[in-house]
Amino acid sequence: MAEVNYVVEALKFMVLGMSVVFLFLILLVQIVKIQASIIAKYFPEDTPKTPATPVGNTDNDENQRVAAIIAAVTEFRKNKS
Repeated sequence: MAEVNYVVEALKFMVLGMSVVFLFLILLVQIVKIQASIIAKYFPEDTPKTPATPVGNTDNDENQRVAAIIAAVTEFRKNKS
């Protein structure tokens, strides 16, 4: 009867399995990249024509944020003691 080394056989199967998974992941990444380039080519994103933030209200928004922070800190200190 031939002697079988189970550790060597297990290592062979492990390397084979990990190689298959690694190759599948490489293939998957390449397919997703190709798909993304095709989608970007035929369905480009629309660029917004209006600015995302209003230009004139930045000072007012900043003042409101500072006032809210001061009120929160004051209330916290009042409730802490």
